[in-house]
Amino acid sequence: MINGFTESFAGLPVFDITEESEFTGLPDPASVAWRLRIDDYVEAFEPFETLFAGFLEHVDTARVRALIFGNWGPTYEVTSTRPLALLTDAAVRFPDLKAFFLGEYLQEESEISWIMHGDITTLFTAFEGLEEVVVRGGSDLALEPLKAPALKSLRFEAGGLPGRVVRAVAASELPALESLELWLGVDDYGGDTTVPDLAGILSGERLPSLRALGIQNSDFQDPIAAAVAGAPVVARLEALSLSMGSLTDTGAEALLSGQPLGHLARLDLHHHYMSTPMMARVVAALPGVAVDVADQNDAEDEWRFVEVSE
Repeated sequence: MINGFTESFAGLPVFDITEESEFTGLPDPASVAWRLRIDDYVEAFEPFETLFAGFLEHVDTARVRALIFGNWGPTYEVTSTRPLALLTDAAVRFPDLKAFFLGEYLQEESEISWIMHGDITTLFTAFEGLEEVVVRGGSDLALEPLKAPALKSLRFEAGGLPGRVVRAVAASELPALESLELWLGVDDYGGDTTVPDLAGILSGERLPSLRALGIQNSDFQDPIAAAVAGAPVVARLEALSLSMGSLTDTGAEALLSGQPLGHLARLDLHHHYMSTPMMARVVAALPGVAVDVADQNDAEDEWRFVEVSE
């Protein structure tokens, strides 16, 4: 996912705008997801500012529904607060914005842990109609508890997701949220989330519409699986993902010994450390569920890695 550009976002094909764009032959503003990015490696933020100014000048942004901010320059020096401020300061120009992806850097452009952020709460206060948000990178990321009545899908992609962000999500009022995906990452890259931080999410009390939950990319996936096994929110889910992490037979056993999971349409456990017999047990125990146990790592390996960290 972090090695290639997304070709569609929010149900729309992606249309690239780079510093080489001449703003001619543009598509209908509402028919595409617009991606703004600097195509070459640069040491400054000013080219992205110029690019955004050109976008405002040549595109009827009142009809833009989906927007992606990719490479805005050196992420280890220029935090996302600067490109985000460009957007929020122009919020009146984007009355129909429904989906936003912040930080679509490919791995060849920047390691995910090098994407520096700040407090992104202003995104949600400036655009109360947002229905889908994706944030890539977790370094210095901050968020205050939200009231986001329209938000349906929220995904944080990180090699280390700060616990304060998870706690903020858990304390938010998100009545329409249907899909939540958290890449927790590892402590070495700022991933200091703990199982208690997840309590508000796993209770489901503030998430009445949640149908898909991913708590992924964690080096403590077994304790997470044990917590999920008894979590009230699971009973209403259609899809559950504990993928990309260090899940072992211990965590899988906790899942199988917990509440029934046969109501799920999908259970994603890919990238794991389960033994082959346990993989077979999980699949056999859930005959009506699409179970993904691909990407098996050596269950005997004492060094266990998440799928995405640095």
